[in-house]
Amino acid sequence: MIDLSITQDMLESFATEGRNPSSMDIDSKGSLEILKIINEEDKKVPLAVEQVLEPIAALIDDIVAAFRAGGRLVYIGAGTSGRLGVLDASECPPTFGVPPTMVQGLIAGGPRALMSSIEGAEDDYETGIRELDGIGFGPKDVLVGITASGQAPYVLGAMARAKELGAVVAAISCNRGSKTFHLARHAIWLDVGPEVVTGSTRMKAGTAQKLVLNMLTTASMIRFGKVYHNLMVDLAPVNKKLVERAKRLVRQATGCTREAAEAAFEASGKRPKTAIIMVLLKVDKAEAERLEAGAGGRIADAVSLRAAELSGGTEPARPGASGAAEGRPDGREG
Repeated sequence: MIDLSITQDMLESFATEGRNPSSMDIDSKGSLEILKIINEEDKKVPLAVEQVLEPIAALIDDIVAAFRAGGRLVYIGAGTSGRLGVLDASECPPTFGVPPTMVQGLIAGGPRALMSSIEGAEDDYETGIRELDGIGFGPKDVLVGITASGQAPYVLGAMARAKELGAVVAAISCNRGSKTFHLARHAIWLDVGPEVVTGSTRMKAGTAQKLVLNMLTTASMIRFGKVYHNLMVDLAPVNKKLVERAKRLVRQATGCTREAAEAAFEASGKRPKTAIIMVLLKVDKAEAERLEAGAGGRIADAVSLRAAELSGGTEPARPGASGAAEGRPDGREG
């Protein structure tokens, strides 16, 4: 079992616990001066992320492979890190039209910790294991442990359990000596340096983590067929704004008239991706759904498939295509 002890000497070595020389006298500054100091430090965050694009890309490759095999992406964290994971997971169903089980977030202290600080919850190693087992986590899934310091026992317990199961395990941390890195296939070290306010990792560390989480789900969903050109064509039109956005997506993707887009949207069962295929290929809903499934959920491949069928050729090779529809982690059509 990994050493879970934390001492003052250990804290001295953590970048997240260091004192930032740029903000030593920040308490004597006016509002504008304070903001300038914070802003200058925030500028360092995307540069730190830039340094780890290769390990992020490698993790994305494993996430996409897991999705195609019917697996899930699970985030686990405590405090700010846990909230960011839950936030990113919760945005995936409306943005990409996936079931809520496909990307999940676990946070130390449970749902109550989203609204209130339950800091002691991160010290419970066994609870991390139990909560991972509670969602039926298995070898086809991917676990990403998110912790600025890299020491939270709750996260370490879950990561050790996931590794034991043979799953892909990744870690996002802001300290070179993160204990999570010892358990991870993919170690993403965000070297953002000390915070403006010492130890306040909701600031630069949290911002860096959020940027990486954005990349993980967005790039994975793009490769999974949830985006056509740069349009999020599988969004779930669950409110008035999203309904109008979905209709506009059909127009943007096809160049059709407003009237044609609205008609196709209604005829498709209010599924913008299906509506786009209907308009592009001049087919009905059933045929559009057949082509979508046959192309693994990718619109460009559905167009190629239709062209091949009409010319009497064979189905074109598709990047990363499998025998199942990619719209859902269990292979069923969206």
